[in-house]
Amino acid sequence: MPYVNIKITREGATTEQKSALISGVTQLLVDILGKNPQTTVVVIDEVDTDNWGIGGESVTVRRRDGK
Repeated sequence: MPYVNIKITREGATTEQKSALISGVTQLLVDILGKNPQTTVVVIDEVDTDNWGIGGESVTVRRRDGK
């Protein structure tokens, strides 16, 4: 039973985009590893940019500063 956790920043990914991610990742596991789509779990976590850091700064700060 594959479990895939996708983490993205919370910035307005649409329901349709998230659905496409779930479907696409599931199909990738079917095509590449022969996994059963009925037992494949895909979870999308949306993280506030204040809670996501790169290089010692939050994504909010990095984007504000044009990095």
